[in-house]
Amino acid sequence: MPAVVRACRRFTQWLTDPTPGGRIAALRTVVYLFIPADLLYFTPWIRGHGHLPGELYQPLLIGRLLPLPVPTEGLVHGVWLALLITAPLAATGRFPRLLGWTIFILYFEWMIIGFSYGKVDHDRIGFLVALAVLPTLARARHGDRTLTEAGGWAVRMIQLAVIGTYFLSAIAKLTYGAQWLTGATLVRAVLRRGDDWYSWWTLDHPELLVVAQWLILGFELATPVVFLVGPRLRYLMIGGLYGFHAMTMLAVGIAFWPHLVAMLSFFPLERVRPLHRLGLAARRVLGRRARPQSPASRTPARSRAPA
Repeated sequence: MPAVVRACRRFTQWLTDPTPGGRIAALRTVVYLFIPADLLYFTPWIRGHGHLPGELYQPLLIGRLLPLPVPTEGLVHGVWLALLITAPLAATGRFPRLLGWTIFILYFEWMIIGFSYGKVDHDRIGFLVALAVLPTLARARHGDRTLTEAGGWAVRMIQLAVIGTYFLSAIAKLTYGAQWLTGATLVRAVLRRGDDWYSWWTLDHPELLVVAQWLILGFELATPVVFLVGPRLRYLMIGGLYGFHAMTMLAVGIAFWPHLVAMLSFFPLERVRPLHRLGLAARRVLGRRARPQSPASRTPARSRAPA
């Protein structure tokens, strides 16, 4: 029994491993600034759902349990506009709880509107978890090195959601048996979305794409190892995941942008202090302009020369 208690205590300590407040401030800025980009550039097609007939709306399970209203043009445009207004404000760190919970509710509804018509993306899990846990935290300053267990818990939840996305994706692939692993999964993706630089040689050697399918499944199953290694190796592994997504983007034009934003929770963002650096640069520039010249500097050079 004492061993079980010690194990539970260690697990709890791991879940609440203290994190600098500066990482929370940086995550808030990046996460909330991504929302306008998502609305305007990455998923503008969701706005079109307000014009669809209500009969086409097949809400996800959570949408049926709550229940949420059938999207109308007014509802869709209202949520869209409210997010565009509140997200940049929240990125400043002001009113973190009020704005944070408001944005989570609005963006959650935005996702229900987007994915209740037959298409469901799995790159939003970590991002939604980030929106859910950030409002539980108080205000934080960029660059703050003060450790907080509440912030550590929030960061760990985001990290678990990010890694869980990979691991559960592998489990979902295994439910198809050998079909996903040995079939033409990547061949179909290349034919539909592949760029010329990538498709011209991969389609000539489809066996390479089958090998790639096995490799993808293997690395997705292995992603939980990231929690068992030291910080330096962990950064390398997360960097490798970013590299994998960069190759996927170049090859077939698919990028999991909200997932990539949530994955930043693994990095020491508390070291990034853009506002502090801008302030220092501004003070240097203004200091140079306002600094009066000394009398010696105004004296002609020949008068200062020794006799």
